[in-house]
Amino acid sequence: MELRHYLQFSDFSRVEYEYLFARTRWIKAQFKQYKPHHPLADRTLAMIFEKQSTRTRLSFEAGMHQLGGSAIFLSTRDTQLGRGEPVEDMAQVISRMVDLVMIRTYEQSILERFAGASRVPVINGLTNEYHPCQVMADVFTYLEHRGPISGKSVAWIGDSNNVCNSWMKAAAIFDFKLRVSTPPGYEVEADRAGAYAAKHFEHFADPMEAVRGADLVTTDVWTSMGFEAENEERLRDFSDWQVDADMMKRAGSDALFMHCLPAHRGEEVSAEVIDGAQSVVWDEAENRLHTQKALMEFLLLGKVA
Repeated sequence: MELRHYLQFSDFSRVEYEYLFARTRWIKAQFKQYKPHHPLADRTLAMIFEKQSTRTRLSFEAGMHQLGGSAIFLSTRDTQLGRGEPVEDMAQVISRMVDLVMIRTYEQSILERFAGASRVPVINGLTNEYHPCQVMADVFTYLEHRGPISGKSVAWIGDSNNVCNSWMKAAAIFDFKLRVSTPPGYEVEADRAGAYAAKHFEHFADPMEAVRGADLVTTDVWTSMGFEAENEERLRDFSDWQVDADMMKRAGSDALFMHCLPAHRGEEVSAEVIDGAQSVVWDEAENRLHTQKALMEFLLLGKVA
C-alpha cells in the first residue's frame, strides 16, 4: 500500500474526506453501542510530544486502544530529540519499531523532515502552522448537526493561528466561505491569504461584520502555546474580539459555536456562549477521538468499506 502521511489538511481530497466522515459515523456508532472494532490489533502508535496536550494525547491513545492496538507516549525528555539527535535519524529508528507516528511539535518543518525519513505514516498532532486533526473533527461535527458544510459561511474570530490556517485549507476543499476577523497586526499572512479565492476567504476588520449571517462561529484562545510572553499585550489587543451573546445574535439563527479548547471564559468567549444552546464544543471534543480512529485506520489499511 502507498505510504501516506497526514501533515496538513490539504493532504487529502474531498472524496477521501467524504470516505473518512462516513467511516467516522460507523466507528462512532460502534463505540456508542459498545461493539468492539479492532482492525489495528497488534499495531503500535508512537506519540511524540514537544508541546503539552490533553485532548490530543487522550484521543490518540484511547483511539488506538479502541482499535485494538497500543500507543507509546514519548516526550522530548524521553528521547534523543531533546538532546540534539537529528530528526531524520530518530525517524529512521522509530519508524522501524512502530506502525504509525503522531507528532505534536513546533515548526512544521520538523514534522516534514521526520515524515521524509519515516517508513510508516506520520500524523500532525499540531504544529505552529497547522492543526488538521482539529479541523477534521470540526467539519465532521458540523456535518453531524447541520449536514454538508459546502456553500456555508464560517466565521473565525480572534488570532490567525494554526487552527485558522487549517480552516482556510478546509474552505478550499469543501467549497465554503471562511470569514476571518483579527485585531490589527494579527491578520493572516498576506502570502497565505493570497493563495485563496475570494469565494473561500475574506478578512474583516470588524468582527461583528464577520459573523453576520454565519452558519458557524468558531474561535480559539488569544494566546497560543509558545506565545505566553505576549499574553498581557494580547489581552489588550483582542478585547473587542470576544465571542459573546451579542456577536452570536449577528450570526445565522441556527448558527453553531465551536472552540477547540482549552477555553478561557471571559476572554475569547463568554460563558453564556460556550455553555449555551448553540455550543457544540463537547461533541467537537469527542469527535477528535472518532475522526482520528478513522484516520489511523485509513492510513494503515486504506479503504476498508
